[in-house]
Amino acid sequence: MSIYRQFWLASIGLTVLAFLGSFVVSLYTARAYIEQQLYMKNVDNAASLALVLSQLPDKDPVMVELMISSQFDTGHYQEITLTDPKHQVLIERHYAGEATGAPAWFVRLFPIQAAAGTALVQDGWKQYGSIRLVSHNRFAYTELWAGVQRLAAWFMLAGLVVGVLGTAGLRLIFKPLKRVVEQAEAIQERRFITVGEPRTPELRSVVVAMNAMVSRLKGIFSEEAARLDVLRRQVNHDALTDLPNRDFFLAQLHEHLSSDKAAAAGSLALIRIARLDEINAALGHQQTDRLIQDIGAVLRAYTAELGQSFPARLNGSDFTLLLAGDSNAEALSDGLRQRLERDLCVKWPQTRELFHIGVAAYRHGTEAHDVLSAVDKALAIAEASGPNACHALTGGAQVGSRSAESWRLALSEAIDDGRIRLERYPVLAASNQPLHQESSARMQIEPEGPWLTAGDFMPMALRLKLSSTVDKDVVQIALELLDQGVPEIAVNLSAETITDWNFTEELVALLGRDPAKTRRLWVEVPEYGAFRNFDAFRSFCHRLDPLGCKLGIEHFGQHFGEIAKLAELGLDYLKIDSNYVRDIDSKTGNQEFLRGLCRVAHNAGVLVIAEGVQTEAEYTALMGLGFDGATGKEITRRLQA
Repeated sequence: MSIYRQFWLASIGLTVLAFLGSFVVSLYTARAYIEQQLYMKNVDNAASLALVLSQLPDKDPVMVELMISSQFDTGHYQEITLTDPKHQVLIERHYAGEATGAPAWFVRLFPIQAAAGTALVQDGWKQYGSIRLVSHNRFAYTELWAGVQRLAAWFMLAGLVVGVLGTAGLRLIFKPLKRVVEQAEAIQERRFITVGEPRTPELRSVVVAMNAMVSRLKGIFSEEAARLDVLRRQVNHDALTDLPNRDFFLAQLHEHLSSDKAAAAGSLALIRIARLDEINAALGHQQTDRLIQDIGAVLRAYTAELGQSFPARLNGSDFTLLLAGDSNAEALSDGLRQRLERDLCVKWPQTRELFHIGVAAYRHGTEAHDVLSAVDKALAIAEASGPNACHALTGGAQVGSRSAESWRLALSEAIDDGRIRLERYPVLAASNQPLHQESSARMQIEPEGPWLTAGDFMPMALRLKLSSTVDKDVVQIALELLDQGVPEIAVNLSAETITDWNFTEELVALLGRDPAKTRRLWVEVPEYGAFRNFDAFRSFCHRLDPLGCKLGIEHFGQHFGEIAKLAELGLDYLKIDSNYVRDIDSKTGNQEFLRGLCRVAHNAGVLVIAEGVQTEAEYTALMGLGFDGATGKEITRRLQA
């Protein structure tokens, strides 16, 4: 029972107790007063009647009886009795009916027993007899019962007023406590918030302690996240330029070529510093390091403008740039050369021959060694072409041959015709039990045509602002699959969709129709979208959290240093990017990083799931590091075995 309810019940109990006490005291006081008044009336009336009888000259029995009967018949008396000096009853009148004017139970609980009035009747100087008179108490009961009713009515009215005022007062008093409760519930939901300090001293001390605890928890998360982010960079980034290193780049390239969610095509550029040994001899080691850092800075700035791109340093003289979604190799080649000449050659005029660039287009599904061979060939041609030369191989089929309007029409028709389905892949928990099914959208652009992966059609859907429509259909299909008996399913929403307020409200309305089914739905957003639109993502999480669906981030790993920002969102799970999972059984540095990531996530009550597990060795290593689940080819093989 809540403290609010306990306090309210205690207040009601005290009010009822006060009413009962006042009622009993008032009732007994009124009864005592009435009994006293009745006694005085009995004495006075007995004396009056005795005086009248004493004045009768001859005490004619008929006349005496007539006088007593006339007095009794007025209806105000319960009993009138005349006895002689020897206590023999001469005349007696007694009311035989029950008292009226009040309920029988009230009469039994509160009897009015006033003493009888007595007086002597004289016959000259002799005593004729004595008169005993008892007034009728039905009028007293009528007044007493009416007084009780008035008292009860006033107490009920006062109780109603006190109840209304008390409710308002309690809400005001407990408003700070309610904020403390909300803060405690937020901590339970793995959201760390602070609240303002109330004026009440007792509650203020509680709030101060809770806020201090929240700040401490945030600090612990931030410190641990910062330490592990440093470790991540040490393992996966080049120390000199802070660009991703060769191993991390190869994992990223493999993901772009094999993942269903990757773009359908792209370009890969290889930039080589020309005659690095000669430059090092001429400029010295320190200046050469500055030159390498400048090249890294130029590539980082250029990729920030391109978007969907990934720069890396492969070795001492080689850099690479992966551009997803655009297979125009010549444009990338020319753009890189112009940027390096503008930002680098001007700064290092003493070095006439500074770089060579080779670029090759690729398509999704191509083997990594074929793409690398093609870009090596392009670089060799550039090196043979002279200083600061570039060359592009465009043998791969070009994407985007459709016009934007043609794409819009094709996508709209496919959506209207319902040519969208979900491919499902199992996610296995560490206990070897299915965790949920991960889904990936497929769309049939042309009737009877091939089913395209998300990487084939989503870039154009995003460009044409149709991603919300696609994601809405994906959620609807997932809910239909849940109706058909799928235990639990995960859907991924695009980064742009979560910024659409109308989509969020429609999704909330859709999921709110069937809470039991919604609790079996997992909703995830890619990491880059969650952090790029963090305010929108936070609002999205807060709107969906009360519905009971599980919320998560996929492809997590690049923004680990900002994991403390996720503490207030109440996330349920993280899916770790496959770049960190690839060959994890042999990469001790990434093992330490992922072990720390699992520890931090588990402290926040968040599940950690590995993406793209390819081998049994990887799966075994990941489970040993503390992962809660995994997905990938190895998981599919295990479940099919």
